[in-house]
Amino acid sequence: MQIIEEPLLMQQTLSLLKAQGKSIGLVPTMGALHQGHMSLVKEARNKNDILVTSIFVNPAQFGANEDLASYPRPFEDDLRLLDLEGVDYVFAPGPHAIYPSGYATFINVDADFTRKLCGGKRPGHFQGVATIVGMLFNICLPDRAYFGLKDYQQVLVIKRMVKDLVIPVEVVAMPIFREPSGLAMSSRNKYLSDQEKQEAVALYQSLLGVKEKIARGEREAGKLKEYIAAKLAEIEGAKIDYVEIVDPETLTEVDILAAPVLVALAVFVGKARLIDNMLMVPGDEV
Repeated sequence: MQIIEEPLLMQQTLSLLKAQGKSIGLVPTMGALHQGHMSLVKEARNKNDILVTSIFVNPAQFGANEDLASYPRPFEDDLRLLDLEGVDYVFAPGPHAIYPSGYATFINVDADFTRKLCGGKRPGHFQGVATIVGMLFNICLPDRAYFGLKDYQQVLVIKRMVKDLVIPVEVVAMPIFREPSGLAMSSRNKYLSDQEKQEAVALYQSLLGVKEKIARGEREAGKLKEYIAAKLAEIEGAKIDYVEIVDPETLTEVDILAAPVLVALAVFVGKARLIDNMLMVPGDEV
């Protein structure tokens, strides 16, 4: 496994491999890897000749009062995990390699859905995401790039960017990877105390409860959101950022369920902002 920090060297190295007909898979990450990340790595390893994982804590996607400085960076631990899975290259640039002095170009997916959910709560976040992912696509030249559906809205943003800019990359969306308790795996789970981690399972339980209510015939989104809010209130000190039931493609709010919906939520538990979601289809059995 080779670690490369310089964008131009990474691009040149992969360009030569691509010229030899090698397929390239990319798993972009901010490090602090967990088994959710590794599920992406395993899938990419199985489907591509060359596997690249990037580790870069992207300052452009953090707000002024967010956790950029405290975001976990266990770099050596991450490298060990990636080496065990047969990763060929780790692209690990420093901030100045990506955003040198005078950097002035950003990608903004100016669609209505980018201003909803996390986009509405974290202004500028998805511009930072689109910019770094677009740059990684240019540097790493992947045929396929792998993303987890815990960040459902992020996947929509990246797919729209790829479509609009005619970027020759297949965006592969992978299922949410959960802990045995059902809590969605996240690097920010490291912020949780043992007690908070136990209580945070209420996010997943609330989603399962909504799924059951829909299966039993409930179609009013307002009542379902009230149920979620009550369930989340069981977490001591939790603060709801949003609870929404939306169209899975446009992220437009739904009042009466008559087609598949995405139930999405974001909740502050202790120092951690946790997100989770679940696609649900009215009429499906639990």
